[in-house]
Amino acid sequence: MRTLVSSGSPLEPEIGFSRAVRVGHVLAVAGTAPIAPDGSVVSPGDVYGQTKRCLEVVATAVAEAGLDLHDVIRTRIMLTDIRAWRDAARAHVELFDVIRPACTFVEVSRFIDPNWLVEIEADCVARSATIP
Repeated sequence: MRTLVSSGSPLEPEIGFSRAVRVGHVLAVAGTAPIAPDGSVVSPGDVYGQTKRCLEVVATAVAEAGLDLHDVIRTRIMLTDIRAWRDAARAHVELFDVIRPACTFVEVSRFIDPNWLVEIEADCVARSATIP
């Protein structure tokens, strides 16, 4: 069974993607930007604040797919300035200090919105034997 999770982003229908897709025990969370519910950019110029927002959206998508943060096995943190990795890492460890998924930081040249400093992807595997 395939389950699609939406965050309500106006980009989802425009691009043709879902915030997350679950197939069986596997959940993939798409690149998640620091977008507020009203569509504005959260914490302009602040990598830490933007990373926290991205992780909030990721956590919500994981929960809506029926998993929890302990099911996250990998995160990918994409930054427009790799020198700011410690700011992103500080937000990441606040959420994943005990869970400790595999994590990769990469620098990218830019995102769709030039005010986004970070995007985050996550891969998850449900620990539960039940598949909705």
